[in-house]
Amino acid sequence: MWKEFRQFIMRGNVLDLAVGVIIGSAFTGLVTSLTKNLINPIIALFTRSTNLEGLSFTVIGAKFTYGAFLNDVINFLIVAFVVFLMVKGANKLLPKKPAAPAGPSNEEVLLTEIRDLLKDK
Repeated sequence: MWKEFRQFIMRGNVLDLAVGVIIGSAFTGLVTSLTKNLINPIIALFTRSTNLEGLSFTVIGAKFTYGAFLNDVINFLIVAFVVFLMVKGANKLLPKKPAAPAGPSNEEVLLTEIRDLLKDK
């Protein structure tokens, strides 16, 4: 059982996934810090509030903290953009798969049909 578990763990996909999760969690902390310490103060220049997460409004006793939502949206956009750049860069580095051979052209199909008809006569 240990040998089977070891083979499972040593598969490339599992190791790649583990590395991705670890780097992803570290990157999340970095993006959160970027948003909190650099982007929020810039937004605060326009909203006159130093704490973006504190922005909220109340309707009939229900408090809507749209500032926290804005923080999450900013974090998501940063992460999505970086992932986009990484995928774009990886696509340039990785060898391109050869295109699947295209089927015969219409002209070739017609010529083949004519040849087959001539064989039958």
